Amino acid sequence: MADKKKKAIRGRTPMPHQDAMERGSNFSEVALGYTREQAILEADRCLQCKKPLCQDGCPVNIDIKSFIACLCDDDLTGAYNVIRKTNSLPAVCGRVCPQETQCEGKCILGKKHEPVAIGRLERYVADTFAAQTACEEVTDLPSCAMERDDLKVACIGAGPSSLTVAGYLSGRGIKVDVFEALHEPGGVLVYGIPEFRLPKTVVSRELEGLKELGVTFRTNWVGGQTVTIQDLLDDGYNAVFIGVGAGLSRFLNIPGENLVGVFSANEYLTRVNLGRAYDFPNYDTPAYRARRVVVIGAGNVAMDAARTALRMGADEVSIVYRRSEDEMPARREEIEHAVEEGIRIRCLCGPMTFHGDNQGRLKAMTVQKMELGEPDDSGRCSPVCLEGETEQIACDMVIIAVGTRPNPILLDATPDLELNKWGYIEADPETGETSMPNVFAGGDIVTGAATVISAMGAGRRAAKEIADRLL
Repeated sequence: MADKKKKAIRGRTPMPHQDAMERGSNFSEVALGYTREQAILEADRCLQCKKPLCQDGCPVNIDIKSFIACLCDDDLTGAYNVIRKTNSLPAVCGRVCPQETQCEGKCILGKKHEPVAIGRLERYVADTFAAQTACEEVTDLPSCAMERDDLKVACIGAGPSSLTVAGYLSGRGIKVDVFEALHEPGGVLVYGIPEFRLPKTVVSRELEGLKELGVTFRTNWVGGQTVTIQDLLDDGYNAVFIGVGAGLSRFLNIPGENLVGVFSANEYLTRVNLGRAYDFPNYDTPAYRARRVVVIGAGNVAMDAARTALRMGADEVSIVYRRSEDEMPARREEIEHAVEEGIRIRCLCGPMTFHGDNQGRLKAMTVQKMELGEPDDSGRCSPVCLEGETEQIACDMVIIAVGTRPNPILLDATPDLELNKWGYIEADPETGETSMPNVFAGGDIVTGAATVISAMGAGRRAAKEIADRLL
């Protein structure tokens, strides 16, 4: 044990990256991934604690200690099998999950030194492992049950929570049909997270594995309009899972918000990512072009929007945030990458007014200078206006990234669903069941905007309950 601790003092193995000056003009993945040698070197830093707190910090409870031990022994298959017991999308989670506040945030080594790079190791295992069968790739089983004719489950929405439900149930012989409003499945994985953070080939690999298991994806089906929950129950589905996310954008309700050039982050990122506007004219989905772009907000979505705008040809990109940089909710790595790429962060500024020209096009915005006051309910210092101190910022595009809320289409069409005071679906935290029997829900439509892996955890809990009832 003494030798192990001595080894652990070594710093984290750096992740290879594209050069910052080069990546700002392309959509190729920024983080390039570990080599075999780098992965084993990093895995060797793990202390193999008797009580691994890192596992408690993981929303899907991966046996992190065991998969890293397999890596130390150069047992890639063993490591992959450990991860897949609880995580159906490891290549995705290794890239986009906030490990610093979850598994790595609990790492004992991180108390005095840098924590083990658990997310990077998870990505290495998922990217490198060559699964032998679709069942092995997208479920937690070495072999799958024969599909039964008498059992079927519907998922509304094709994001991370529904994909987890589909993988878990299909491997156990239950037919799963997934109904998706957009023209491609994947949810936020395809419309929200940019190519340079999560290549669409990674998502496609997971989707193809599900299709090989017999999961059917029905795109252009809008929950609550093209299909309702009651329709599905009347059609003989034994259970319905709602995983529609919370994709309705929030706006600021300030003067000039309807000017040409003011967008929600949801609209902008969907056009660029799902519409492949970054590859125009190969994909016929042009994006609005701008020279000076301002992004309002400081979460991961704001960082994605700012870095996307830079890659789409903007000369200047700024992030406007009403608190200080220390209060920014985005992952620290994403903030650092944005700054490295030349994006300016304007803190302690609150948007007041958008200004347009005589053709109704955005030309500038006025911001209110702020200072930090006492902590609010979130635990962060609240922004306080500095009366009379304002600044005008020249811009021809603004992207508003201040959060989302539930889309009411499905909820209005299903009055029997009980909602909480914020308009999200009430669901049992242990099983995911809603106020309607055999109707389950998970992900952002229950919790509000959260992480990919927390949505997957909710999907897994619901899938387990559905399987326990039906099998």
